[in-house]
Amino acid sequence: MIRSMTGFARCEHQGEWGTLVCELRTVNHRFLEVSLRLPEELRTLDSELRQLLASGLRRGKVDANINLKSATAVVQLNEINHEVLQTLQRRIADVRTTLPADAPLNALDILRWPGVLKDSDRDVSPLLAATITLVKETLNELNNMRAREGSRLHETIAQRCSGIAAQIQIVKTRLPEIAIRQRERLQARLATLNVNVDQERLEQELVLFAHKMDVDEELDRLDSHLTEIRAAIASTEPAGRKLDFLMQELNREANTLSSKSQDSDTTRAAVELKVLIEQMREQIQNIE
Repeated sequence: MIRSMTGFARCEHQGEWGTLVCELRTVNHRFLEVSLRLPEELRTLDSELRQLLASGLRRGKVDANINLKSATAVVQLNEINHEVLQTLQRRIADVRTTLPADAPLNALDILRWPGVLKDSDRDVSPLLAATITLVKETLNELNNMRAREGSRLHETIAQRCSGIAAQIQIVKTRLPEIAIRQRERLQARLATLNVNVDQERLEQELVLFAHKMDVDEELDRLDSHLTEIRAAIASTEPAGRKLDFLMQELNREANTLSSKSQDSDTTRAAVELKVLIEQMREQIQNIE
């Protein structure tokens, strides 16, 4: 089943560390491009989370935002390194002995000194584990949404395939009549010229003309491409790139059919083919 590259999912978990919120937003893109924003407490998970997202998404531009709202402001405060603070106090006393007129330092100035504050030793492993679980849950929700959108795209593309198949059948039905009409038109033109014509040479020219205008190969290739498209959208593997290539092939055959057209019905069918192919191509741009 095909999946859309466009989707959005949001999940949150709560624990003693506070509230974790994960938002994943994806749009179509030629390759997989992940933009990941993490709070400082979760920076160590950057590589692991990128690998996790890459394992669940093949293509698309991904914006992944993870926010942490701590349960209390206290848990965000760092501890004071008393050893560094005492050393700093002794150095300040030495400076004041030498420069007694120097302006005194306030408490905030001291706290800003490198090393005075140190990270607390609280265990962050539960928070990290919860983050990984949350991202997996959000990714699963995102892919469910993308699969639902993919189901809609599957139906739309299948309808376009049926429309293309109908136009191919119209041209196939018209081919014998077109050949007869071309023969009659040529004979009528020769009759108006009132000249004697070598019938054997005339038949040879008609055969050459029919061969030049023959579109059986183009119609067969169009049928073959439709078969490949239907197989691709029914596959469990990502099909976006293959479908994009098949759109180019369909368009090429439709252009050739149009250039060889010798009657208005075939021309209209070729134009309708191009319209259906373009409509399908627009939908395929959003398929993973």
